[in-house]
Parts: sequence; structure tokens; C-alpha cells
Amino acid sequence: MCSYSDVIGSYMLQFNFVNRVIIAYIHDRVMLERTMPKSAKSKRRPTGRPSPKPKPYHHGDLRRVLIDAALQLVEEGGPETLSVREAARRAGVSPGAPFRHFPSRDALMTAVAEEAQRRFRAEINAALADDPAGDPLARFRALGLAYLRWAMRNPAHFEVISTGRYFDHDKAAGLSRDNAELIGLTERTMADAFAQGQLRSSDLKRVQIAGRALVYGFARMNIDGHFPRWGIADTEAERTAEAIIDLFIEGIAKPQGRA
Repeated sequence: MCSYSDVIGSYMLQFNFVNRVIIAYIHDRVMLERTMPKSAKSKRRPTGRPSPKPKPYHHGDLRRVLIDAALQLVEEGGPETLSVREAARRAGVSPGAPFRHFPSRDALMTAVAEEAQRRFRAEINAALADDPAGDPLARFRALGLAYLRWAMRNPAHFEVISTGRYFDHDKAAGLSRDNAELIGLTERTMADAFAQGQLRSSDLKRVQIAGRALVYGFARMNIDGHFPRWGIADTEAERTAEAIIDLFIEGIAKPQGRA
């Protein structure tokens, strides 16, 4: 029978043998790594499933989508509620995606103002297309009504384009140009009315300022919630607008039959 010391000695011999084998394997592996070319070290056996490539950014016309989302935000909560992050969320893109087109909230607000102005101008152009060119006062009436109807149906958008609080007018070249064209259109209309003997006064600038004050003031009354205290219901607002424009034109028009 083997003694206890013989068993221990046998295990120690086996352990020493295994240990030497492991050390020899590690030594050979290290030497192989040192002599192997770098290109060989970096190679990896293909796994059979290539890693997915990053998808390119794509959202069609993201600028258009963001402006539409921003217009909706302004319409729902007013200009102060506009947020680039919320516009991005509604457009279905990451919070950083809008900055590809709009580096700041002010830039997005400027784009909102320009789009609102474009829609405002389209409303006026459509109204003038239906009126006879030979009657300047009729065209002036159509222009004023289009102004008020759009302003009352889009009060938040009108507030954006009619005040200087929400964006830098100097950076909104398209809006400034469009404003100048509308002013020029009004001036020409008044000049034509005077040339045809339709006006009482020859002071066209004052007539034009009075007309501007009328439509702008009425639009602001709507935005600021003054109609109820004057007994004007929502359903009567547009009819009232038409009535005050007719009253204004009656006041500036020269009575028929007088030279």
C-alpha cells in the first residue's frame, strides 16, 4: 500500500509537469506574436455576418417639414411657445437634426415669419385676381378685406409678421422685400384712384396711412381679445371687417357726379 507521502509526491510531480507545459506554451505564443507581421496580427476571421453600415441621414425636405411643424406650434400656442426641440419631435427627427438647416431658434422663427408672409401675400394675390383692374377703389377694398380675413383666420401667424419682437427683420430679406412690394401695390392703387378722380383728398400718403391704421388696428383688436367688449361675436367678425372697410372707402371716395 502507498503511503500518504508517496501520494502527495506523485501529485506534485504531475503538477510540475503541467506547469512546465503551460509555461512552454506561453513562451512559444509570445515569441510567435513578436515575429508575426502587423498585417497578419490585425486580420480577423470573418464571422459570416458583416457589421451594418451607418445609414445616411435622410428625411426628404426636412427644412419644409420643420417649418410646417413650427407654424403649427405657433398656431397652437403662440410665438413664445416655439421650440426647435419640439419641432424636431413633431418632424420625427433627432433633436440635433434641425441645426443642419436652422442654427438657432431665431433662425427657425425667421423662416416661420417668411412662410407666414408668403401665405399672406398669396391670399392678397388671389383676392386681387378676382377684381376688375379698371376700378382702383374696388381693388383697394379687395386688398383690405384679404388683409383682415387672413389676419383674423391666422392671428398667431399675423402677430409674428406684424411685430418686431420675434425675429430679426434685417435677416428676413424675403419678408422685407414682400412687405415693400405690398406697400408699393397700395401706393399704386391709391395713385390710380386719384388719377381717375375717385378720391376726395390729394394727400395720398395720409389716405394710405389711414387705411393701414384701420386694417392693422382691427386685426390687433381681434388678437388682443377686444371684440367681445365691443359686442362683436366671432361669427360676426368678418362681416364687421367688411362693413368698416366700406365705411372707410365711403369716407375717402369723392361723391359721384362731382368733378
